[in-house]
Amino acid sequence: MSHARPVLRRPEAGLALALAFVAAAAVFVAIFLFGRANTPDYTATLFGRADADALRLKAWLATGVLGLAALQLLLALWMYGRLPGVRRVPGPVPITHRIVGVVLFALSVPIAVHCVRAYGVQLTGSRVAVHSIAGCFFYGAFAAKVLLVRSRRLPGWALPLAGGALLVAVVVLWYTSALWHFNGDTVPVLSFGHHHLPLG
Repeated sequence: MSHARPVLRRPEAGLALALAFVAAAAVFVAIFLFGRANTPDYTATLFGRADADALRLKAWLATGVLGLAALQLLLALWMYGRLPGVRRVPGPVPITHRIVGVVLFALSVPIAVHCVRAYGVQLTGSRVAVHSIAGCFFYGAFAAKVLLVRSRRLPGWALPLAGGALLVAVVVLWYTSALWHFNGDTVPVLSFGHHHLPLG
């Protein structure tokens, strides 16, 4: 079963890519500005849990998001015939890919809401800054991917690039939050500066 997209005229593909880029940039900027303007509330709760309990819960939820992202990658490789030794694509694979994507997004939302409410977008300290930027980027990339999935006016590399960007964002977010929490508030490379900001 082939999911290859037809090669279309350059103006059509260019318009689809431009719209996706504009949507990604708009979402990124909107979240960034909202987060910067937000007054942090370190007492904010996540499903009724606060402080260390909220960070622990958020770390486990983020780990769930990472696992779903890995499953998304596996399903995408399967759909596009990139799994070694696997040629047949059963009918449930594409719909499962979509369902997993929806669940991943839904699971990310309470984490993001708590991050914005409790901490906003902060740029003090390397880990916190990388985490904040990656969070804004994730939702921008998600908006772009939703538009690209619905478009038939694409070059073959566009959708894999959007999906890959999302996966990278998820890994960076997990690395700078859940791993940081599980690893005793430290991660290689990004552990210096402003340890008092427990961004999860």
